Amino acid sequence: MGIPIIQQLRVGSYIVKQKLKGVRRYPLVLMLEPLFRCNLACTGCGKIDYPDTILNRRLSVDECISAVEECGAPIVSIPGGEPLLHKELPEIIRAIVARKKFVYLCTNALLLEKRMDDYQPSPYLTLSIHLDGDEEHHDKAVNQHGVYARAVAAIREARRRGFRVTVNCTLFGDVDTEKIADFFSFACDDLDVEGVTVAPGYAYERAPVQEHFLNREKTKQLFRNLFRLGRGRKWRFNQSSLYLDFLAGNQKYECTPWGNPTRNVFGWQRPCYLIGEGYTSSFQDLMDETDWDSYGTGNYEKCADCMVHCGYEPTAVADTVAHPLKALKVALMGVDTERPMVADIMLDNQRPAEFVFEELTKELAQPKTGSGDRSDAA
Repeated sequence: MGIPIIQQLRVGSYIVKQKLKGVRRYPLVLMLEPLFRCNLACTGCGKIDYPDTILNRRLSVDECISAVEECGAPIVSIPGGEPLLHKELPEIIRAIVARKKFVYLCTNALLLEKRMDDYQPSPYLTLSIHLDGDEEHHDKAVNQHGVYARAVAAIREARRRGFRVTVNCTLFGDVDTEKIADFFSFACDDLDVEGVTVAPGYAYERAPVQEHFLNREKTKQLFRNLFRLGRGRKWRFNQSSLYLDFLAGNQKYECTPWGNPTRNVFGWQRPCYLIGEGYTSSFQDLMDETDWDSYGTGNYEKCADCMVHCGYEPTAVADTVAHPLKALKVALMGVDTERPMVADIMLDNQRPAEFVFEELTKELAQPKTGSGDRSDAA
């Protein structure tokens, strides 16, 4: 696997401590979004469809560090938008690393070579580069020629300087599995990244292109085909073996939406990184006041086809800690691509989707007093 031992041990120890304390719901990864603004407009993205009054907002350094301390998760993922557009990101990263949290800086890498001097290699900092496949496929997905070449050049330079680097790859229905298999080999063997983070795309209701999103059956078959092609190749994944097993239809998991809580310019997002249906002013309020049982596959229509790592990786990691031999078997033997898939969660009793984006956006776009109204030019 592509996850360093120190990180595995630290996360495993954290989970055991929560279990011993009798904590039922605890965060594993803080999704810290310091801004929504991006320098790309990807067809599968639903995170940047906001007016400029919102896209110009930024979380301050103090707000980011307060969120890290308030949440307490051992890992902090910094997505966006494009985080490198945030002028104070180097200070934010240094402060989080100083607290010995494992930081994943998620970036499309367009600005990475220019900004790389602002960061220092560390066991606690990983540059997570967004690449959805080979040059033709990725540039098409991001709607801009030349992005793939710049990202690959940035990866090579980052590895030369000693940075931890992973590739973040999102797969959609139009993917060619043989090309993706070759891309994984290229990323692991040629680019020498630490690992690949892979997941099926979530069907954001505001994404400009909807026909490429996968349902659960197609997702499981796609990953079975992909893992079958991976036999004998030395792929490294920055994920638990049981999450990969889940993607191939071999595990029946329920979502753990509180496992990766999100803090962004609006506050703490309810219920998860992918669905925004309200916000709270504190992490504790998010945990205490969210009706968690009303979300997740089988409970809510918007969650029906989701198999994304931000919801299911925490479930798989908890299962790994509870059943290490099961996880070890998958890690050593590989994902089974031939046996019958396990029965999936029934959708008969799920509640219908509520479409609240428009009204919520109007409310959140209103000027507010205090630090939450902070903005600056990208």
